[in-house]
Order: sequence, then C-alpha cells, then structure tokens
Amino acid sequence: MKIFLSNSIKFFSILFIFIYCSDSIAQYKSFSLTQDRDTVNIIDKKGLKQGKWIVTVPEIRSEPGYEEEGIYKNGKKDGIWRRYSTQGDLLAIENYRFGGKDGVQQYYTFVGQLQKEEEWHSYNPDAPYDTIPIYGTDNNQIISYKIVKAQQYSVPNGTWKYYDTESGNVIKVEKYDRGSLLKDTDQDKALASNDKPAVDSTKPKPKIKTKPQEVLDYEKKYSKKKRDHLEREGSTNL
Repeated sequence: MKIFLSNSIKFFSILFIFIYCSDSIAQYKSFSLTQDRDTVNIIDKKGLKQGKWIVTVPEIRSEPGYEEEGIYKNGKKDGIWRRYSTQGDLLAIENYRFGGKDGVQQYYTFVGQLQKEEEWHSYNPDAPYDTIPIYGTDNNQIISYKIVKAQQYSVPNGTWKYYDTESGNVIKVEKYDRGSLLKDTDQDKALASNDKPAVDSTKPKPKIKTKPQEVLDYEKKYSKKKRDHLEREGSTNL
C-alpha cells in the first residue's frame, strides 16, 4: 500500500510538472533550448523578448564576430550583459535599465585587459522628459535648467576612463553630465583616476578657484618641497 501511494505521488508530481511546463511553453511564440535543456531566447505571445538570451553575431566585413548574453524584460535589455569573442574571451560587461545603458560599462581587449570604462544614465520611457543643467561657455558652472524631451534611452553621464592596456594606468579622462561633455581639467583627472596628472612644464598651470577638501587635506599634510618631489617622480603619464 505504501509503495502504491509513493508511486502515485511521484506520478502525479511528474504529471503536474509536465502540465505546468507545457502551459508555460504554450505562452511562448518561440524559444530555444541549450545543451543543458535550459529555455532561452524566449519570444512571448506579444512578440516581446523575455528571460535569458544568448545572441551570436557572425563576422561582418572583417569585423570579428562575438556572442553576448543577458536578460530581456518585456523586450528591453535589463541588468548585466556580457560579451565574448568567438574564442570565449570576455570583451565587455554592460549594465542596462529601461533598455538603455545605465551605470558603469567596461570594455576589454581580446587578451582580457581593461581598455575603457564608461558611465551612462538611462531614461525611463514612461517619463520621457528630464531637467538638464545649462553650463556657462567658459566653465562648468550651472547657469540655468531646461526641461527637454528624452529622445534617447541613455546618454553619457559620469566619468569615462581610458586605460593604457600594457601598464593599466589611466591615460585619459572625460566627464559628462547627462550627455554634456564637461570642460576637462587636470584636477578632474586626478580626482577621477585616484592618481595625479603628469606635469607639463611647457604650459602654465591652470588657476583653481576652489579646491576639494581632499586636496586641501593633502596640501596640509605635505610640505611644498615634498609635493614638488612627488610631481617630479610621477610615472602615471596622463
């Protein structure tokens, strides 16, 4: 009797799972199965991409092919997406929200060295308007604000860093504020890379009206003579 009940429970459990899975698959317009029998590349009845996707892009006009994987939510990329070469080397780690890039994006060479790091801001398509700052022509001071229609899913926003792939040092820094490239300064480079910029003796040093607190603390801690020695010995080559 116990064996009969046990077998009956197993049978109905398997039947329930089969019916549940069949009902779930019936909700899909199309899908694919991996070698591990995982369901991927789902397109629902509304024609929207859902769940985990693995996309293979072949070589085009001498441009190398690649493969990327991540999550779709109601037809839009969402969360972390990774891109790989056809040999399996990691090429990029991107973050998405509302279908557009959002947050930190990292890009690598074919041998795994970080070559660029970007920051983006993604607009919510349900709120297509945004308030953006208007800057003065000669500085980064905000003089007014303007309400605009967000025509793109995402725009550059934050610090972009470019790396020397051999040494790993930052060689260039750009700063954006919701799509606007801010005026670059050596001080911005130093703060963004947590390193000091190289000193060009052929150019006059820029005048800094106000200094961040961490710079004031640094100058208080070290004497001018010691700072000059550190600048001469610097090796960041920014």
